Amino acid sequence: MSSPAPVYATVDVEGVRQALAGLARDVREAVGEIAVHVDRGNLIATMNLLRDAHEYQQLMEIAGVDYPDRAERFEVVYCLLSVTRNHRIRVHVSTDEVQPVPSVTGIWPVAGWLEREVYDMYGVLFSGNADLRRILTDYGFRGHPQRKDFPLTGYVELRYSEEAKRVVYEPVQLAQDFRTFDFMSPWEGAEYVLPGDEKVAQPEAKGAPTPLKADEIAKADAKLAADKVSVDKPKTTEKPADTGAGAAANAEAVKKTRAPRKPGADKDSVSQDSAPAKAPATRKPRAKKGDA
Repeated sequence: MSSPAPVYATVDVEGVRQALAGLARDVREAVGEIAVHVDRGNLIATMNLLRDAHEYQQLMEIAGVDYPDRAERFEVVYCLLSVTRNHRIRVHVSTDEVQPVPSVTGIWPVAGWLEREVYDMYGVLFSGNADLRRILTDYGFRGHPQRKDFPLTGYVELRYSEEAKRVVYEPVQLAQDFRTFDFMSPWEGAEYVLPGDEKVAQPEAKGAPTPLKADEIAKADAKLAADKVSVDKPKTTEKPADTGAGAAANAEAVKKTRAPRKPGADKDSVSQDSAPAKAPATRKPRAKKGDA
């Protein structure tokens, strides 16, 4: 019957410590995995022993960690997986910017790409890697982005230039500097006044006097009441005189808009209008031959 969940092999930490005696500086168990700390000179021998004698066949990942306060600030972590026993183990190696770490490409060829990533992000050197170049950042990139002393903005920015018709690099220019955080919560009470808080006045106590005087308040109330009355009474228009000009002004405006008539135009127009309409002429039919 198959197990409903993966079966993890029980790894004896003491047995691993005894097997790596003389190679590992420290062997400890943490979160279900074994962490082995070795020196750079013992890295290759430790890896061969873990792969061949303890069945850790696969190299899953190589990670980098930066501890700026340490003398050897960088730590390279190798994550190994045992397929047959379904267990993982980590191998830790410390180094600095100058001392290289032996490459494990001879044991796991996939380490070539992983070591290039650690070199690109942290600047850790690997001796024995035949192609140690940048792999994540762009050509001409300066510095290593995952170092904790690397500025968040970088040193240069990349953009496409319409004038040059190509991608150009320019120094980073920020319109506003980054804010400095001191991890002080304004809700719990900071030791200084935050920007903008000086504009907020403290609320007045209950029953505090108003800054206006009694006579000013009375005048303001009276003006408000008068404005309300004038607004409540709508304006109505019932006849032309209420518009302001009246019927006389309207008649005068209509008279001015009529065109002036010529002398005698009224007489002619009346005679023409009163004359009866002339009947249209009718054409007689043409006589035919033989009609007498």
